[in-house]
Amino acid sequence: MQLISYDNRLAPLLIRNNLFACLPPTTEQIILLCIGSNRINGDSLGPFVGTLLTGLYPQHLTVIGTLKEPLDATNLEKTVNRLDIPPSTCVLAVDGVIGMQSYVHTIAIRPGPLAAGSALQKNLPAVGDVSIMGVMLEENTELNELPYTNLHVVYQMARSIAAGIALTVRQRFSYETTAPVLV
Repeated sequence: MQLISYDNRLAPLLIRNNLFACLPPTTEQIILLCIGSNRINGDSLGPFVGTLLTGLYPQHLTVIGTLKEPLDATNLEKTVNRLDIPPSTCVLAVDGVIGMQSYVHTIAIRPGPLAAGSALQKNLPAVGDVSIMGVMLEENTELNELPYTNLHVVYQMARSIAAGIALTVRQRFSYETTAPVLV
């Protein structure tokens, strides 16, 4: 698992490369689960990513979770249970997480599901075929600091992740290179 600094100019390309390595070759559709809250800065990464990608490449990318309609602890399980996921679909899960000090402000991508809410001792279903995690705070940080996470960092990280996902979709499904990367 490669760690990508949120402010690396090449972050979107590195994210695309990592996602390409994780996508099954039979993928015909991508569902993007953008997990988080629109009320807590440190938990808003997913909704920012979803908002930036909503409406982009709708024939190949379905976005669930935005700032307007968050996918959070109150509706994650119900929403995931209602999904009809065809076999040729890859589910990407995006969430802000808490990690080791050396991981703070980095983006990690790995195959396998994401355990949303585990830092807050939430018992939520693990979701996704591929996990995209933005490390917001250090593990030992008081969780009451989550609302005060620097929103600039959250937004810049979301832009990098969204651009990386858009580049992945654009290339995987052979869109023109002039097609937009963000809404």
